[in-house]
Amino acid sequence: MKKVIGNYDLGDMTVSYIEDTESGNCGMLLYPLGMREKVTYRGDWRVDSLVQVKIVGDAYPTGFSHGHTMRNAQTAEDLRFVSQVRECGEGSAYIIKTILESKKLRAVHRLLYCEGMPYVRMDTEIENIGGQPVSLEMLSSFSVCGLFPFGEKERMEDFNLYRLRSKWSAEGKLAKESFTSLQMEPSWQRYGVQSIRFGQIGSMPVRGFFPWAAVEDEKYHVMLGAQLYHNGSWQMELYGRDERAALSGGLADREFGHWMKTLEPGERFLSPRAVLSTCIGGVDDIAWRLTEAQKEGIKQIPAVERELPVVFNEFCTTWGNPTEENLRRIVDAIRGKGFTYCVIDAGWYAIGSGDWNNDMGDWNINQVRFPGGFERTVEAIRAAGMIPGLWFEPECVGVAAEAFLREDWQLKRDGVPIQTGGRRFWDMRKKEVTDYLTDRIIGTLKKYGFGYLKVDYNDNIGVGCEGAESLGEGLRQSVEASRRFFEKIKQEMPELVIENCSSGGHRLEPSMQAVSSMSSFSDAHECIAIPIIAANVQRAILPGQSQIWAVLRKTDDEKRLYYSMISAMLGRMCISGGVCDLDREQWRIVEEGIAFYKRAVPIIRDGRSRRMGCEEISYAHPVGWQAVVREGTKDAVCQMLIVIHRFYQSDDKREESCGAGGKAGSEISIPLKSGRWEIADRYGRSDIELKMVRKEEENILYVSGMGELDAAAVRLEVRRAEKQIVISR
Repeated sequence: MKKVIGNYDLGDMTVSYIEDTESGNCGMLLYPLGMREKVTYRGDWRVDSLVQVKIVGDAYPTGFSHGHTMRNAQTAEDLRFVSQVRECGEGSAYIIKTILESKKLRAVHRLLYCEGMPYVRMDTEIENIGGQPVSLEMLSSFSVCGLFPFGEKERMEDFNLYRLRSKWSAEGKLAKESFTSLQMEPSWQRYGVQSIRFGQIGSMPVRGFFPWAAVEDEKYHVMLGAQLYHNGSWQMELYGRDERAALSGGLADREFGHWMKTLEPGERFLSPRAVLSTCIGGVDDIAWRLTEAQKEGIKQIPAVERELPVVFNEFCTTWGNPTEENLRRIVDAIRGKGFTYCVIDAGWYAIGSGDWNNDMGDWNINQVRFPGGFERTVEAIRAAGMIPGLWFEPECVGVAAEAFLREDWQLKRDGVPIQTGGRRFWDMRKKEVTDYLTDRIIGTLKKYGFGYLKVDYNDNIGVGCEGAESLGEGLRQSVEASRRFFEKIKQEMPELVIENCSSGGHRLEPSMQAVSSMSSFSDAHECIAIPIIAANVQRAILPGQSQIWAVLRKTDDEKRLYYSMISAMLGRMCISGGVCDLDREQWRIVEEGIAFYKRAVPIIRDGRSRRMGCEEISYAHPVGWQAVVREGTKDAVCQMLIVIHRFYQSDDKREESCGAGGKAGSEISIPLKSGRWEIADRYGRSDIELKMVRKEEENILYVSGMGELDAAAVRLEVRRAEKQIVISR
């Protein structure tokens, strides 16, 4: 039997706390408010605890799950409901605090909601209330059970799991898997456990997967999604043993991430934050709701960032060999073209080996490349009306640097410095290290008047480091110390614009987004997949914080220039490449693109996206077409930005997934509902025809004349007095 502890309506969401009268477990369900009438607690399923925790010495879970999962171990099973209170927070916010206790632990689960938010925040605090030290081996930030509580019978065939896979230069690939293919159906005796435990180990939180997941009830079109805020090892689990599944997430546990944390009597430990949401809709709807939470983190960005200004970064121009001379040529080429930032990337310090990868760490300016320092280069950038930027990789030291020999300042495992290739890692927990970096990095930025900092990070600590109870705890402390250094930079230079980069997109998670103005979406510089990656990354971070490369070459024809420039309109525009070699006609296309982008900034910054087109299978050999439709408003005018890319021609086997417009040259139709939409602006080859047709309540944008590897962007407008848009699925 299940007993309701409390039901809370949170905007268009409902959270239900229930107690299992047989096991004593207290659990939590989250579902759309509109589905309340269909919710039932009946059926053959147990309530999973809303706090999943394991301490050393307690029995591991049953159901043939030891080594497979640490959920529902003795520690979690012993927790009993004590109380629940609703406390007022700032403004219209309030916190639902649920307290569970055992003889050894007190667990405080907190859910924060603010009126109007399409999401909730959660975390868990554990306190040792016993008389002896305890060592945590697992702790969840959230755990939602009873997926999906609409009916009494088991129906796993209706459910899907969505994850965002990631690897270098191929971030954000959406993977959809059915619960049945994942073997989530219960066994005949409801005993054997199935756990899909996934995540990331190390200091690159978006390596393998984004800390993001969503589950779907296809029958009722209900989505539930979660995103973790942590820049180290993390895990999520889809768990099942009976009629209902559960989804949980938090720090990577001892089995998965080598993590243990010892608490002395009276000591407390707080899990990373999680953001959750639920809705009736599709994957793009739940993704938008989760990313809306990230807007809290950008309220303190420098004023110059409000209009998402265009970046020029010289990395794909000099490929790690910047000099005062070539920077002056670059500045002359881009002067007056619409750029706000001009960033000097890696290699300005290369002295020992001449290789930017190996020389980092000393941070001495190469006097051959920049005689006398940066003063003249910065002056030239400022004189051209741009803000100068500089690249650092603060947390690493290269094999050719003198600092490489400072082993006492470096992270260790097995008593020796952790080294990957030619890199070692500073122990950011040490005051000597942060003092050194403050002098070399913040000192350099202040001395020369840089207004933009690109922070890169190009390798991974791995399972962890020494200096704590466990390797995983050492890692957690280290990555939190790194994040605090970002905060220190912001405190000392509040108007500094910070770009978060980690071999492109390996740090695209919300806690790092909150300490930076923008992030590099990928190291995909010139590949065909750029618009696919950029569209997919929108599901995990705000497009207004997603910096996208548009690398230009003198060999680029008209089609290629438009393809690159339009790709960058799926986020923040960052131009690089052979700008000194472009002719007048090429510059015309680029400048028109920059102007179009600036007119679209309000939609990119504040809008809501939906992807349409062919099923995305290959990043390397994409076929068919893709359109990202993003809606927003500016000055009481409803606007829409539609970014369309056509890839290679699809073969017969792909026609079904591509639908209309699968073959190069064929017409693409993009359905839009409600409102009298008009084409206000367009950017692309003149041969591409864009036509808006109204059919009763529906608008259809027809696009024709697009060949392979082609692109177009269009901005639509309708007055606010008209009916608001609802984009069709």
